[in-house]
Amino acid sequence: MQDNINSSISLSETPPPVQQSIGDSAGAITAANLKKLYGGVTVLNTPSIQIRNGESFGLVGNNGAGKTTFFRLILDLIEASSGEVRVDGEKVARRDEWKSKVGSFLDESFLIDFLTPEEYFAFTAKVYLKSEGDIAAFLESMKDFFNGEILGSGKLIRDLSKGNQKKTGIAAALISDPQILILDEPFTALDPTSQIRLKRMLNELKTNRNMTMLISSHDLNHVTEVCDRIVVLERGLVVKDIHTSENTLKELESYFAV
Repeated sequence: MQDNINSSISLSETPPPVQQSIGDSAGAITAANLKKLYGGVTVLNTPSIQIRNGESFGLVGNNGAGKTTFFRLILDLIEASSGEVRVDGEKVARRDEWKSKVGSFLDESFLIDFLTPEEYFAFTAKVYLKSEGDIAAFLESMKDFFNGEILGSGKLIRDLSKGNQKKTGIAAALISDPQILILDEPFTALDPTSQIRLKRMLNELKTNRNMTMLISSHDLNHVTEVCDRIVVLERGLVVKDIHTSENTLKELESYFAV
């Protein structure tokens, strides 16, 4: 999608939105006339946006830009003030049909923190009708990412470090082998080795499984390394929508440096 916003816009001004269109073909996720207000203040206003099947979609913006609000609307965790979100053409609001297609982890509230990681993974696997063999194979595939810190410690999730809680939540989001993965700030609190392993894992999921991914991050380096397309939100508006290239990181740094 053509980016038509000059990077010299001051962040103290209200930037004009990027004009978007849903397009003719259905995407994995489409939002139309989506708006969310709190106390009369608009925190998100996206006239139309489409995330296509197999696309790795990055979302960046300063605090309060509307990133988490957008994800929560997609997951039907909050009610839109107007407009709608669809997953594979199905409305998400007050419906359950789409949920088996989506894995997500936004924050620690998604965890059942009085369980051990093993108990939590077993519970999540049971929800998605996975066998004991399925969960054993899955946990084996996560061995490098866990780095010997998640399983076998006997600790409850609430007693794990913030980074290991995040690893647990990310892993649980993947147990169902979802078509769509939504992660809010997945790199925060992870040590450098875990960040590198997570980036590698996400790129493998994109390449090998054609998984649609929505990832928000304050770290511009990370998001440009794993996402094919990056959207910048500013005060609830889409002000940049660009396909990742060798110049994307510099473009984003220039925008946020103003």
